[in-house]
Amino acid sequence: MAKNKPKSSTRIIASNKKARHDYEIESTLEAGVMLAGWELKSIRSGKVQLRDSYVLIRNNEAWLVGCQVSPLVSASTHIVPHGTRDRKLLLHAKEIDRLNDIAGQTGYTIVALDLHWTKQYVKCELAVGKGKKLHDKRETMKERDWNRQKERVMKHSV
Repeated sequence: MAKNKPKSSTRIIASNKKARHDYEIESTLEAGVMLAGWELKSIRSGKVQLRDSYVLIRNNEAWLVGCQVSPLVSASTHIVPHGTRDRKLLLHAKEIDRLNDIAGQTGYTIVALDLHWTKQYVKCELAVGKGKKLHDKRETMKERDWNRQKERVMKHSV
């Protein structure tokens, strides 16, 4: 008999580490992403980048802007793949309205934290964040270093 594999419901495809550094994350939300066939093949091969991606609300629709999906060499010849096109996010109307209200406030933005698989679908984890100032970034780095030092001391003292 075949062994049952543990079911992993989510697997990370790409993450935006810079977002957690530049923004103070207040809440997160998961959204589906509308993709073309060639984009899905590229994502399966790991040719995706979320570094400067963010979300815009246009005509009561959410769009992922700045997500780079590099086309494969074997892409179809009858289409012209555009790697940085805006991709529609699949959200409920209430969620879009809530995001639109928050994004309208000064200093808040909606950023993409990661792309991941949920079953056979590609999902995007969105975050509402407030931009950090330079001194906030320094404070976060100091706190992270201090926590590392504490862990080292605790590990050696035991």
